[in-house]
Amino acid sequence: MSVDKAFREMIRNEIEAQLKPLRDVVSRLEAGTADLDALRSVAERLAPLAQVVGPLFGAQAPAASKAGRRPVGRPARAAVSAPVAAVGGKRRGRKPAADGGARECAIKGCGKPSRTKGYCAAHYQKLRMLEKTNRRPGAWSDYAEPNSVEDIKLPRGRAASKALAEAAKNA
Repeated sequence: MSVDKAFREMIRNEIEAQLKPLRDVVSRLEAGTADLDALRSVAERLAPLAQVVGPLFGAQAPAASKAGRRPVGRPARAAVSAPVAAVGGKRRGRKPAADGGARECAIKGCGKPSRTKGYCAAHYQKLRMLEKTNRRPGAWSDYAEPNSVEDIKLPRGRAASKALAEAAKNA
């Protein structure tokens, strides 16, 4: 026996020894999938019965989707907000528009829908930062009318640190 054959045989034996647990698991999974196929066929045969009996006991029939699974993700927006409106729950932080539609951001030229206190998400974060550093302009009031507030440009870098120090000194 040559060294090459002995080396190949040694590698083959080592690989088989390492793969034996994996082969065992795969064989068990194959046996388990046979059980799953049997359960799936029973469930498919009982599905028409569930659609008939479910409404009698107040249960809803499952949504028809691929392979009988429920849809992934959030439900549609209308489905979420309808129960809140029916209960009469109060929505904090937002005043509804007079026409019932979404309001625009209070900052002139922004055009994004308002989310909180009349501002879009980005401008509301700016408002919070301005309040935190005691630099909130008087025009930036809560629930300002759409497109009624002039945007301000905040200083950056060294100028920003000077402005923050000045605001802290004045406060």
